[in-house]
Amino acid sequence: MSYQDFLGRTETREDRLDPRLIEGLAATLDRPTPDGDVPPLWHWMLFQDWRRPSGVGPDGHPKRGGFLPPVHELPRRMWAGGRLDFHANALRAEDRVTRLSTIAAISEKSGGSGKLVFVTVRHEITGPRGPVLTEEHDIVYRGTEGAAVRAAEQAPAFAAGARLDLVPDALLLFRYSALTGNGHRIHYDMPYVTGEEGYPGLIVHGPLQATLMAQTILDAAPGRRLLRFAFRGKRPCFAGNALSVLARAEGDAAVAETRDHGGATCMQAEALLG
Repeated sequence: MSYQDFLGRTETREDRLDPRLIEGLAATLDRPTPDGDVPPLWHWMLFQDWRRPSGVGPDGHPKRGGFLPPVHELPRRMWAGGRLDFHANALRAEDRVTRLSTIAAISEKSGGSGKLVFVTVRHEITGPRGPVLTEEHDIVYRGTEGAAVRAAEQAPAFAAGARLDLVPDALLLFRYSALTGNGHRIHYDMPYVTGEEGYPGLIVHGPLQATLMAQTILDAAPGRRLLRFAFRGKRPCFAGNALSVLARAEGDAAVAETRDHGGATCMQAEALLG
């Protein structure tokens, strides 16, 4: 089968938002446990894909194949970004939730690191009070050619209305991986990430950075809520180094960035506020 044969494939899954997950992520992010609506992007703890050891690939992800195109020839797999539209119905503890996933786009490109394959999966999530959100999730597959990470210049000054400074450590990455069911070894296995993938250290999750950006946007715009949120990765950032999360709101629009200890932009986000 060609990759294009996977276009339009669908998959439906169901889950329950366990209060222990909410308590765990709140503690991991050093925030109060929410009473009522769950903050945006915390839904990534749902629909975890746990496999037996025989069903796990060398990178810690489930083996290639099944719902997603296999892309066997490109061993590196990363979450490149995404776009979300939030509906009026937020999630709450104990909610029964349904996710309809559709493979919306597949494209092949060439970059500085060789061939790239991008897969976009659309998720439609519904809870007991109706539609919750629609999400497009971009996955990129790449080979081992070229440097895993390149040097980057310090980004221009950012006029932040809210800011979060932290040093992501191995414990934070381990806990977030566990809470989201993410077995990707780049987040917890130092010999693997340095020896096999060529990175200088453990990589801070893209979804974790996106979650921090979403919250920092809301901190910059008290009383508002996210209607839309889009984020994209620019370069990896690594555990043990300072990470700054910067956000500002201007009317109904907001922007955010994460920056590493050298001042380079790692991830960017744009949002529409309600």
